[in-house]
Amino acid sequence: MDMTQPSQTLPQAGSTTPVPDSRGLNLYRADPQAAALFSLYLPGPLAGHLAPHFDRLGALAGGELDELAGIADHNPPTLSVRSRAGVDESRVLKHPAYVEMERLGFGEFGLAALSHRGGVLGWDTPMPASAKYALTYLFVQAEFGLCCPISMTDSLTRTLRRFGSAEVVERFVPMLLAPQFDALSQGAMFMTEQGAGSDVAATETLAQAQPDGSFSLTGDKWFCSNPDAGLAMVLARSQAEPGLKGISLFLLPRLLADGSPNRYRILRLKDKLGTRSMASGEIRLDGAQAWLVGEPGRGFKQMADMINNSRLSNGVRAAGLMRRALTEALFAASRREAFGGKLVALPLMRRQLLKMMMRTEQARTMVFQTALALERSDRALLADGRWSASPAGVAGPLAPAAGSSLSPAAVKLASDADPMALARILTPLIKFRACRDARTVTGDAMEVRGGCGYIEEWSEPRLLRDAHLGSIWEGTSNIVALDVIRAIRRENALPALRAHVQALLDDGEPMSAALATQVREALERGFALAERVAAEGLDHLARQAASALYHLVTMAGLRWEARHAGLPERAFIAELVLAHRLAPRDPLSADAFETDPRADATLSAALAGL
Repeated sequence: MDMTQPSQTLPQAGSTTPVPDSRGLNLYRADPQAAALFSLYLPGPLAGHLAPHFDRLGALAGGELDELAGIADHNPPTLSVRSRAGVDESRVLKHPAYVEMERLGFGEFGLAALSHRGGVLGWDTPMPASAKYALTYLFVQAEFGLCCPISMTDSLTRTLRRFGSAEVVERFVPMLLAPQFDALSQGAMFMTEQGAGSDVAATETLAQAQPDGSFSLTGDKWFCSNPDAGLAMVLARSQAEPGLKGISLFLLPRLLADGSPNRYRILRLKDKLGTRSMASGEIRLDGAQAWLVGEPGRGFKQMADMINNSRLSNGVRAAGLMRRALTEALFAASRREAFGGKLVALPLMRRQLLKMMMRTEQARTMVFQTALALERSDRALLADGRWSASPAGVAGPLAPAAGSSLSPAAVKLASDADPMALARILTPLIKFRACRDARTVTGDAMEVRGGCGYIEEWSEPRLLRDAHLGSIWEGTSNIVALDVIRAIRRENALPALRAHVQALLDDGEPMSAALATQVREALERGFALAERVAAEGLDHLARQAASALYHLVTMAGLRWEARHAGLPERAFIAELVLAHRLAPRDPLSADAFETDPRADATLSAALAGL
């Protein structure tokens, strides 16, 4: 492949070659359950409107976008610290392939703006989270790195509109939501410091008030993705109090009002394992001008809104990576001839594919269940008047009017559970478990392809490298699992979660008496463990408890989808979750779940799009 420009033509997927090559495959059509699930979670008119856009993005993700991603991965950004005339600058030089992906993600598909303003993809009003995440789920199957700046721009806009003053919102939000790509300001967050890491209370960057109402920031930020973004959220110490009480949240523009550069420098770019296409750097703030967002001394609490939205996006991206990995594995196994037949006919391969599918579909279910909770939570916040008014030139409120963003099945599902508590606990759950599962699924996909799966010309190495990111950014697995327990302990989120799981089961695919008994026992044990960990301070069991809750939610969600999307295979996958991720198992017992006739039907259905 020419690593500087995309090829003019792409081979057709399935072309006869010794090694099966899926390039050119439409990844939306290759996923036979996507259309039904997207229609289940989106209101009917919007689902119909977006269908051709899903199809176009699926074709791009399997073709041109995937090739651009490969080129950008092999040609990472560089830093120019000085112009040729000797003028100091901190300019990130991006490969044209990455810029073209920016035009697709930020421009044509408006992934960072579609939840905040009308007009994206021809839809008059802001779209619900389910639409944003359905599109992102397809986009990330080709390109992971760019989805970080997209997510941070979306999340920064949300946090600014929620906590920013009317003046700051009016001035800066239109820059984030400009419909023209060339006029758009991207977002970032500069939080991590070398001596602090996840311990935000150890933040040392200082903020000093200025006569004009702004603040001057001084200090170093150690890991800043999208470092040349037009706007960034920054945590800095503005109060005399120690710990978190002294930390405030600030909005940092790249350019000052007169167009001159703000007073901070990108010191160097990181040489990362994954997300090579997208720049991450170290930044030194030298009295940079910034604007206070929200109340002084409450910066971490307000920044948590942006972090949680980014955590959810990490889960969505992990789900998309798993789906691409599974598609590649199914494609290769169904076409590769070995040992007298197709790989997919071999019992051990079928078992491996089914277990990959279980993790992949759990994550997709969790994506949309969390998106529904976020939509309900946002409407509750909107009803309470806890969003800043829309600035001039930006259409509509952050959240749509009550009821308009939910499908009929989702409206029926809505229980009395506290929507904000539900969104609060589902978000760290998906970030914790889906991101860890992505590492397993992408690694298994590499094995299915074999030696070629280890070669950088193929997609599997990039998928595997990128998959490891989700378990680190916006909180490591330990930090996020403890956040699940914190949501139970401090915000009483467990009753809301249990009510939601029960509602899913009550409205889901009917069960036999024996199966219902097993499900009920798993529910009792899983929720009892989580409650005990929170009540007794058993933080060493936080990961075990968080995993149990994730598996319970996804098992119930899969059964609900099986009934309402007309996808019986998902009920079988739910039973795999129960048997392999929740029920007690003897590691020395003979287990042959793949001999269940439904296993053949599930694999056959998964192969239908290939």
